[in-house]
Amino acid sequence: MSVSAPQAPARRITQVALVVRDYDEAIRFFTQALGFELLEDSPRPDGKRWVLVAPPGGGGAALLLARAVTPEQQRAVGNQAGGRVFMFLATDDFERDYRRMTANGVRFTEQPRHEPYGTVVVFLDLYGNKWDLIGPASPA
Repeated sequence: MSVSAPQAPARRITQVALVVRDYDEAIRFFTQALGFELLEDSPRPDGKRWVLVAPPGGGGAALLLARAVTPEQQRAVGNQAGGRVFMFLATDDFERDYRRMTANGVRFTEQPRHEPYGTVVVFLDLYGNKWDLIGPASPA
């Protein structure tokens, strides 16, 4: 008689909250400058909105755009990771997305560089949070 190990429960991260100053300006940045899709924009009874954006194609977590309300939340806008890279945006076509983002005014803090894991460049979202755009590694 064989005894199999119990399976771990299936879990995944579905959303990550990003504190924003204003819902509409954040929606514009993510959908226009980064080409994300607006998945949901629903009013909440407390005057807030449930706003989800994500890169097209699915397969990853969505961003929940959460409007800063308290002074503590307002201080976190643009500094959610204390100055470190906060988010990692993987792409199947680095050049396409880099060109699109550049044309749409996205601010980059460096020139693209080639690392063993792929082509990478650091960019800033509309509030100053740092992101990595990461493309696939070049074939050896």
